[in-house]
Amino acid sequence: MLSRMADIRLDVSDSVATITLDRPDKLNAFTTAMGDELIEAFDTCDRDDAVRAVVITGAGRAFCAGADLSAGAETFVAPEDAATGEFRDGGGEVVLRMFESRKPILAAINGPAVGVGITMTLAADFRLAVDSARIGFVFNRRGIVPESCSSWFLPRLVSMQKALDWVYSGRLVDAAEAYEAGLFYGLYPAESLLDETYALARRITEHSAPVSVALSRQMLWRGLGADHPMVAHRVESRGIHSRGASADAEEGVSSFLEKRTARYPDSVARDLPEIFGADLPVPRFRR
Repeated sequence: MLSRMADIRLDVSDSVATITLDRPDKLNAFTTAMGDELIEAFDTCDRDDAVRAVVITGAGRAFCAGADLSAGAETFVAPEDAATGEFRDGGGEVVLRMFESRKPILAAINGPAVGVGITMTLAADFRLAVDSARIGFVFNRRGIVPESCSSWFLPRLVSMQKALDWVYSGRLVDAAEAYEAGLFYGLYPAESLLDETYALARRITEHSAPVSVALSRQMLWRGLGADHPMVAHRVESRGIHSRGASADAEEGVSSFLEKRTARYPDSVARDLPEIFGADLPVPRFRR
């Protein structure tokens, strides 16, 4: 399946969806239309049980050069009808949608990734990059501030001192430094980047129950904001209670005992239980 939109392409093949930022003549600079299309693409992937993982990459020689600056000095001026408190950062809306994804997300950073071009990848589970890539959290150099929820994500992915260095200075960072800081999962030659990304996408999903992967993704990401392990204990208890009696659990155990490949029947689109809501019944916990 291949879907073409104005600024991106969506292709699904062999259980992996590929979202390609598709403005190569503009170095895939981010536009409002691109943001809307990315949200639509992630909605589509979550509804499709044939999709086990999502890869996002760029067309041409760049991943994303940041915001489209064609409006010149007015680029970052909010619309006149955006009242105080109602304006929302478009990159942040994309990243929040990525955060809620039911499928693992892998960013294949095939070239320069600057501004929103790098911050949008922070909500991915893995970032693989070409060894020649350079990134930049350049906001302070443009007279603005970090966006796309990067002030939350970045200090959770690298040390606070490294995050402050990159953000304060707005300097360009080469791939080796980003890898050493832990931001990149691996560095690869340009000709093998996508192959390595697809191989990882399949390795992390092919033997796992899709519903369990979806829940595990949310458990780990949401757990970053928990203030006590009891929060994790409550969520995990609900998860084990729900999944323990599922058809997937029966199949997972049976296939292991029978030494065969598992065929998990539950659907991410239809069978994802709610285990995070504060209003759900909670068993009595010992302190």
